[in-house]
Amino acid sequence: MTFCFNIENPNAQNKISPTLERLRILVVDDNSDHCELTCCFLEMFGFEVMTYTCAQAALDTIAQLEPHLLIIDIAMPNIDGYTLISKIRKFAPPVCHIPAIALTGLRNTQRERSLAFKSGFQAYLVKPVHTRHLAMEILRLVEQPFVLARNIG
Repeated sequence: MTFCFNIENPNAQNKISPTLERLRILVVDDNSDHCELTCCFLEMFGFEVMTYTCAQAALDTIAQLEPHLLIIDIAMPNIDGYTLISKIRKFAPPVCHIPAIALTGLRNTQRERSLAFKSGFQAYLVKPVHTRHLAMEILRLVEQPFVLARNIG
């Protein structure tokens, strides 16, 4: 499976608005390299990023972490992304309402997309994901206007 980010070093013209700089994002992916790449990209824009390579560990601590957004891999051992988001949707508010992006290396078929949305995801992105698409989904899900001065990818 190939996973790549097209990362540019953000300068002042690429900086996401200060209203988003304190956004806490929880990334759950059993592949530590994927977690690291995603974390690197998100931190470059000032997001606070927490990563887990184990879905159960994320479930055990999500209420204490209070993330604003979730990015979850689908194909994980023991607890896959569909099951993880379904369990999160059963938590008490506000945890059950945290917007979530499915980030997957699975085939991009209507069946997988449909299952992701039925399970509780609000967005579905296929690896390798372009940083522009990830950033646009983040901004859309946190209901912020697209405030990037220049393209980020």
